[in-house]
Amino acid sequence: MRTKLLILGGTGDAAALAWAVEAAYGTHIETITSLAGRAGIPDLPGHVHVGGFGGAEGLQAYLKAEAIGRVIDATHPFAARISAHAEAACAALGLPRLVLARPEWTPQPGDRWIEVASMAEAAAALPRLGRCAFLTVGAGETAAFTHLPEVWFLVRLLKDEPLPLARYGVVTARPPFTVEGERHLMQDHAIDLLVSKNSGGTATYAKIEAARILGLPVLMIRRPPPPGGPMVETVQAAVEWAGY
Repeated sequence: MRTKLLILGGTGDAAALAWAVEAAYGTHIETITSLAGRAGIPDLPGHVHVGGFGGAEGLQAYLKAEAIGRVIDATHPFAARISAHAEAACAALGLPRLVLARPEWTPQPGDRWIEVASMAEAAAALPRLGRCAFLTVGAGETAAFTHLPEVWFLVRLLKDEPLPLARYGVVTARPPFTVEGERHLMQDHAIDLLVSKNSGGTATYAKIEAARILGLPVLMIRRPPPPGGPMVETVQAAVEWAGY
């Protein structure tokens, strides 16, 4: 019997998972990958759902209407809201759900991390750490830093857009990034502090390595608590779970 799998996406891991499931199971599993669509719509196998669902109740209704058999939450580690909605919706329907969460980064010798629990804590700590900050937390999180006119921000985005910051510049680029490229970017803009979420993975880790080489402090925002339920760290483990 053909299974319908919903992949809650938004990460490179989610895209890799969709392709890996198709390679492993072919037409035996029909994939639907859900994306916000802010970064464009990539070429993916199966179907793509663009946009939200309307909270946990909306997602529950979607799962029923589409006769989804399994759900893999491969959203960004900081997408706590959609993960909570998925947990609630799947629990209400008794649907199997798996979280695919890549491992966190951990400090290495030479790193100068200052770890905080939230954007608000990062904004409170920032002024005593630097005056030219490389802000790599996404456009939606920049509002936490609006009250810091004494700090100039270099903000990396997928596409240019106005931001609620007093003093800033924007650089647009897509991962993966190289260590040399990140080092030159920070040097060219006289960056004295990197602000980052602990996203994990390899695509954006070069900025952490570049900061280490340059001896720069890193204001690292810890991940929110993970959702409940079974969790794996690799695409291959998620592929195996999808076929059970």
